[in-house]
Amino acid sequence: MADYLLTQLTNFSPEALDPIRELEQICRETDGTDLRIGLDNLTADSSDRVYLYQTEGRLIGYFSWYSVDGIEANISAMVHPKRRRQGVFRALLEAAAKDMREQGIQSCRFKVPADSDAGQHTMEHLSAKFDKSQYAMEFQALHREELRNPNLVIRPETLEDFGFMVRCSTQAFGDSEEWTLRYFGNTREPNRHAYIGFDGAERVGMIRVKLLGSDTAVIHDFCVSPDIQGRGYGRDILMQTVRLLLSEGRTRIRLSVITENRNALELYRRTGFGIVSKSDYYICNLEAWR
Repeated sequence: MADYLLTQLTNFSPEALDPIRELEQICRETDGTDLRIGLDNLTADSSDRVYLYQTEGRLIGYFSWYSVDGIEANISAMVHPKRRRQGVFRALLEAAAKDMREQGIQSCRFKVPADSDAGQHTMEHLSAKFDKSQYAMEFQALHREELRNPNLVIRPETLEDFGFMVRCSTQAFGDSEEWTLRYFGNTREPNRHAYIGFDGAERVGMIRVKLLGSDTAVIHDFCVSPDIQGRGYGRDILMQTVRLLLSEGRTRIRLSVITENRNALELYRRTGFGIVSKSDYYICNLEAWR
């Protein structure tokens, strides 16, 4: 292989991201997949660590990772279709793995387009284990429906809401309180906001939103206290959040849902979201690469 340059991205300007966007488009068109590496998330303030593999002045490999708990790394990667099986991915992986070990990362979660044969083959080569599949959904049109709970309002979180957020999230998602506390601590960023759903004086649920650019919002950590689920609070909280975001000019609203969560999927569809892609997630131990 010709001389190459492997660097870590430090310039997140639109011009610096253009080669990554071009490589993503080449991979998408050649492979016939809906590859989405999350370019909107790459900013100077993000925690993403990005590695670039260049040869003859052209970008041919990309690898990024971030962690929300300091234990598991979330990974996206791509290699130019004409440069695969030439050691590009391995070089990127080894460079990132060194960084991950220094940060205390123990395991890795790879995001792979469900229709990517190349991605599935790479996971087999790494002996990574399939974990789950998720749909990416985008807002299309708000359905004009009345709130089931007319007294329901959403308010920005305050310090007094933090205990409720931890309990609600822990109970709804099944994570430990220790993990949830670490997760919230690692994801408190200026562009990430949380809203609490109130029915009168009672807290009933929560929803978090990550703002990207001037028109995009990503909804996540959306849950209702388990003991009052089934009363329409989830739909009402989601509808009010979407209305709020639209009023702020956020016309691109996204969220993800596990494919097996049929209730949540139906709720999102009824609220005006549509499926745009499907991704598979694979997990492997970092030490397996030594």
